[in-house]
Amino acid sequence: MNLKQLSEVLGLSQTTVSRALNGYPEVSEDTRARVQAAARKHGYRPNSRAKGLATGRSMVIGHVIPSSSRHEMVNPIFGDFVAGAAKKYAEHGYDMMFTNADDTSIEEAYRSLFQRGAVDGVVLQGPKVNEPRIEVLTRMGVPFIVHGRSTGVDAQYDWIDVNNKSSFMRATRFLIDLGHRRIALINGLEDMDFAQRRRDGYLEALGQAGLAPDANLMRSAEMTEVYGHHEMQNMLRLESPPTAILCSSMISAIGVRRALSENGLAMGTDVSVIAHDDDLSYLKNGQDVPIFTATRSSVRQAGEMAADMLIQRIKSPNDPVKTRLLEAELVVGRSTGPAPNRVQP
Repeated sequence: MNLKQLSEVLGLSQTTVSRALNGYPEVSEDTRARVQAAARKHGYRPNSRAKGLATGRSMVIGHVIPSSSRHEMVNPIFGDFVAGAAKKYAEHGYDMMFTNADDTSIEEAYRSLFQRGAVDGVVLQGPKVNEPRIEVLTRMGVPFIVHGRSTGVDAQYDWIDVNNKSSFMRATRFLIDLGHRRIALINGLEDMDFAQRRRDGYLEALGQAGLAPDANLMRSAEMTEVYGHHEMQNMLRLESPPTAILCSSMISAIGVRRALSENGLAMGTDVSVIAHDDDLSYLKNGQDVPIFTATRSSVRQAGEMAADMLIQRIKSPNDPVKTRLLEAELVVGRSTGPAPNRVQP
C-alpha cells in the first residue's frame, strides 16, 4: 500500500496522512493515532527517501568508527548494541550508516556528514575517560548520544550508561562476604571510561572492607579470551595467588576458566570468578543456571534505548539534556563459592 491508497482508506488528504506519520505538531493526537493504527493494519511503511524530502531530514543515523577502533566492528558487544539500535531505527523509519575516519580527522568526518546532510544524528560508542569526540559534537551543536560517559568532559550531553562503578563495587563486596581477601581484577583498557569506573568500584569496595589493593592483582588490556587466559596463568604463578577474579568481560572470563582448568583447578571451588555479562545473543551465560556469577546488563536493550533517545533529540533539538543510568543485576551462578580454607571470625 502506498501513501495515496492509505489516505483514501482514511478519507484524509495525503498531506495530512504524511504529517501525522512524520510527527508534525499541527496534527491532532486523535488523527495521528487513527493514521498510525491504519498504517499498522495495512502494513504501510513510508519510503525513507520520500519521508526525508517531506521533513527535510536524511532519515539516516550515523556511526563513525575511528581507525584505532575498527576492531570493534567484529566485537559481539558492538554487534548487539547496533542490533538493538537498528530495531528502533526501523520502527521510526530511519536507516543506519557506518563510516570510518582517521583518529586525526574525526572532526572533519563529523562535519562532512552533517554539512552534506548525510545523517540527522550520530551515536558515539566506547568513550574514553577524556573523550574529544564529545567536545567536537557539542561545539557543532548537532544531535548525538553517547553510549557510556566520559569522566573528564564537563559539557552536558545525552548519554545512556550502565552503572559500572556500582556494579563492580557490589560484585567485590559479594566476594568479600564469601571470605575472599585476594581478589583480582582483569579489566578492560583503563583509558576507557567504563573500565576506570569498574576499577573505582572494585577499589572502593576493598577500601571499605579494610583490604589494601595489590598491584599484582590488577590487570588492564583489550578484553579477549587470550588475554583472560594469559593473565590468569600469570597470577596463578604468584607466591600468593588470588582466590577470586573479577572480569570486565564474559569473553575474558572464558579465558580465565580455560587457565583454571589447565591447572587442575575447579572454578567456583578453588577460585571464584565474576564476569560482566552484556547478555549477548551469541554468547549466553548458560541456560537454567548461569555458568558465571555475573553483573548483567543487556547491551542490546541499551542500543534500543539509545536509538529512542537520539531520535527524540533529532525531533526536539532544544529539549533539556537527557541521561539514563542503568543498574546491572547481580546474577549468581556456578562460578563462585566460599574462599578456600576460609578462617571463621
